[in-house]
Amino acid sequence: MARRVVTRAELIAALAAASDGAESPSAGAAGDRRPAGDRRPAGDLQPAAGRPVGPSLDPAATRAAVRATLGWIAQQHPGRSVEIRVPPQGAVQAFAGPTHTRGTPPNVVETTAATWLALVTGTLTWADAVADGRVVASGTRADLSAVLPIDPDATSAP
Repeated sequence: MARRVVTRAELIAALAAASDGAESPSAGAAGDRRPAGDRRPAGDLQPAAGRPVGPSLDPAATRAAVRATLGWIAQQHPGRSVEIRVPPQGAVQAFAGPTHTRGTPPNVVETTAATWLALVTGTLTWADAVADGRVVASGTRADLSAVLPIDPDATSAP
């Protein structure tokens, strides 16, 4: 099945929506309190009492923004070397290099929707997200710091 093409206009709308609803990096890992060394994405944990989890976007807008930005990454960096997972909103394979055909790929990036949207909009850096466990990245090619945040003007548009 062919992947739907994400237009530059759709990307810009998704980034604008994500920027409007993203939490500031100073809000912590989406309000959770994790023991040191816990590498699970923040969405796997219970939020601290009374603190919101994730962006303030409604679920449909969050899903649309995540899918548009994942799709953009995949079409700008075609390949199947790295799998980027933002459950349950979506997952894509991207970047040229060695590919896999069965089982879990060797290069996986997994995070929550709130963290993904903060990364693509630049309100959170890759290094900070990895350091505090908001992103789980495994494999030698699983460093997305060179492509995040997304700049729609620096990439070729379909």
